[in-house]
Amino acid sequence: MQKDAYTLILEAIDNGVYRPGDRLVESELAERFGVSRTPVREALQRLETQSMLARDGRSLIVASLDHNQLAELYVVRAELEALAAALAAKHAAPEEVRVLQEMVEEDRNYLDDPVALARANKRFHRQIHLASHNRYLVQQLDLVHRSMALVATTSLAAQGRGETALAEHQAIVDAIEAGDEGAAAAALKVHISKAFETRLKLDAGAGRVPR
Repeated sequence: MQKDAYTLILEAIDNGVYRPGDRLVESELAERFGVSRTPVREALQRLETQSMLARDGRSLIVASLDHNQLAELYVVRAELEALAAALAAKHAAPEEVRVLQEMVEEDRNYLDDPVALARANKRFHRQIHLASHNRYLVQQLDLVHRSMALVATTSLAAQGRGETALAEHQAIVDAIEAGDEGAAAAALKVHISKAFETRLKLDAGAGRVPR
C-alpha cells in the first residue's frame, strides 16, 4: 500500500531525517517523496494543527519541545506505558512474550550504535503496546510517541545508558512473563523515569547528542 504524504513526512521526522528546527519546504518535499504539492500542502497543514510543525515567520519548521513540554510528555508517557505493561502481563500470549524476550537479546547487538538501538527501543515499546490488547491505549501511545520525535536527543546515546536500558527492558519482560501486573507497571515506570533523567542530563551538557 502506497503511503500518503502525511505518513511520509511524519516518518521522516520520526527517523531523524528532519530534526527540530529544520525548515520544511513544500516543493522540496514533493520532489523528495515523488508526490504532487497539493497533498504535501495538506499534510503540512495537518502536522501544524497537531503541533508537529511550528511557524517561523512565513516558514514551517519541525517543532521542538521546551523543558516544561518535555516534562509533561514524560508524565503522560510513564502512566500510559505502565498501563500497557500491566495489561500485557494480563493479556499477552506466550508467543508475544517470547518475541519480547528475543528482542531484548537481539538488541544487545546494537549497544555500540545508539541510532540503531533507539530504533530497536521503539520496536520494543511498540510490541508492549500491542501486547496490551487495548486498541484505544495503543492509539494514545501512538500520539505520545509521535511527539517524542520532537526531542532532539536520544537518552540511549549517554555513556552506559544502553546496557542499563536493556537490563530495564529485561525486568519489564520478566514481569510480563510472570503475569505480575504491578511489577510490570512499576518496572516500566522506572525505565521511563531513568530515560527522562538521562535526557535531562544530556540536554544540560555543553553539546547535544544527535538523535
